[in-house]
Amino acid sequence: MSTIAILLLAAGSSSRMGDRDKLMEEVDGEKLLTLICRRAALTGLPCLVTVPSLSHPRVSATGTARLIEVPDAAEGMAASIRTGVAALPADTDAVMILPCDMPELEAQDLSHLAAHFHDADSPVLRATSENGTPGHPVLFPRRCFAALRQITGDQGARAVLKSQDVQLIALPSQRAVTDLDTPEAWAQWRATRAV
Repeated sequence: MSTIAILLLAAGSSSRMGDRDKLMEEVDGEKLLTLICRRAALTGLPCLVTVPSLSHPRVSATGTARLIEVPDAAEGMAASIRTGVAALPADTDAVMILPCDMPELEAQDLSHLAAHFHDADSPVLRATSENGTPGHPVLFPRRCFAALRQITGDQGARAVLKSQDVQLIALPSQRAVTDLDTPEAWAQWRATRAV
């Protein structure tokens, strides 16, 4: 049986939120980061979460996920991915990478994506909205780990995705593409939920 780990990216600066931290915003009575970490844990897969430092306020919202400190988090998403992939247990066959600003993703979505991974020869698996728009999470087989440990900047793993066969896996509605980076996006999302 393959070992798949979930890498939750929570070391970003949340710079477009002004003085607010998007991952500490309330969703259904709990912090968004707590919600995402709990949903990831419900899959039964090992969960790691990147944080800017072990003294950061986000640490209190990570639940049972294994904390991975990213000292160079200011560089961008690549630093979190590099550091997180380097910290994976040695027996990990694939890693599911997920930014933590996606409040609509459910545990069953993560499990659904993981169920499509079969072995080392599996393609990269990328979640999409129900209409096919690529989003997150993305599941990378072990063969991608060396390349993921070399990425730089704030482009995430785009360069690695371009070099691999990718199988798109549709998730319900807009779950795979709903990410909330600005106060305006949060306000709009909350308004649509209130209807």
